[in-house]
Amino acid sequence: MKIIVDFDRCEANGVCVGIAPDMFELDDDDLLHVTDAEVDADRVADAEEAVAQCPKAALRLA
Repeated sequence: MKIIVDFDRCEANGVCVGIAPDMFELDDDDLLHVTDAEVDADRVADAEEAVAQCPKAALRLA
């Protein structure tokens, strides 16, 4: 499973960072980075939560 970010929708609100700080980070310019796009089986629940809580629906799993 892989995390996909729609950067046209992402406003770098940081909700995903709060849920899974080891998967997402915001840089000094408030740009979102996925630290590891491939989601380990034991982290799927956190990735799904980050996707579900994104206020701009900018995240998805594929």
